[in-house]
Amino acid sequence: PSLQELKNATYTGVTEAGASFTLAGGRWEGQPFAAGAASRPSVAFVRDFRLVGDLDGDGAAEAVVLLAANAGGSGEMSYVAVVGRPEGKLTNLATAPVGDRVQVRAAALDGQRIVLDVVQAGEQDAACCPGDLVTRDWELRAGALREGAPVKTGRLTIDALAGSEWALRAWSWDEPAPFSPEVTLKLDGARLVGSAGCNDYFAPVTSGDVPGDIKAGAAGSTRRMCPEPEMAVETRFLRQLNGVTRLRFVAAQLALSYTREDGTSGVMLFDRRPAR
Repeated sequence: PSLQELKNATYTGVTEAGASFTLAGGRWEGQPFAAGAASRPSVAFVRDFRLVGDLDGDGAAEAVVLLAANAGGSGEMSYVAVVGRPEGKLTNLATAPVGDRVQVRAAALDGQRIVLDVVQAGEQDAACCPGDLVTRDWELRAGALREGAPVKTGRLTIDALAGSEWALRAWSWDEPAPFSPEVTLKLDGARLVGSAGCNDYFAPVTSGDVPGDIKAGAAGSTRRMCPEPEMAVETRFLRQLNGVTRLRFVAAQLALSYTREDGTSGVMLFDRRPAR
C-alpha cells in the first residue's frame, strides 16, 4: 500500500475513535465531546512513517504505520497498525497500542517481527517526560499483533545519539531543510559535531536532570568561506543549535527543540543514518 492509500484507509482498534474510522489526508476527527465544544477525539497518521514487508508469510507485502490518537486531553496514545491487500482489498489487518506519549526512536522489520526502539515512561517518570529506552516487538498472528517481552536498554540522555550520524531534514515541523548543503550532527564524547553546511562545527552538550533535557553550548567551527546560500544555512543552523534545550524522537526522526533569542521556539528534525 502506498502512503496516499494508507493516509486514506479505514482503521480499527483505536480506542479513542470507536469501532472504526477512515482517515482523510492522514487525519480523522470525531464529534465534539459536548455540543458546541472545541474539544473532540482525533487520530493522525504519524508523519510519513511506513515499513514494508511480508509479515504473514503469504508472499505479499504488508505496510506497518503509526497512528497518534488524542481523546481531548494532554496525552497522545500511539498505535502500530498493519495494512495489507488480501483478495485485492485494502484492509487494516491488525492494530495494537504502543502507549501514551511513547516516542519511537528507531523501527525495523526483523523477518516477520515489527521491532520498535522506543522511549517510554519508567516507574519514576512523569507522564510528560518518559525516560526509559526500551526495545519492543510484535508479530502478526491469527489476525492480531502479539507483543513479545520488552527489553529495557537504558535511559534517555544525550548518549541516545551515540552510534549514528543524523542529517537535518526540517527546520521546523512544516519547513523542510535543503538536502544541499547537507547539515549533519553526531555525538563525539561530550560534543555535538558535524557539517553546518559549509564549515565543520563542534559544540559542547550536557544532559539535564529531566529525561530529554539537554543544553548545547556556543559552537566553534572551521573558517572556510562558501557561497551565500550555504552560509545562510550554516548561520541559521548554528543559531538554532545554540538554543537547543530538549531532544526527543518522532517516528524514528530525532527532534531537537530550541528557543530563539527573541523567545520564540521551534523543532529541528533529523533522519538517522549509520555513522561514517
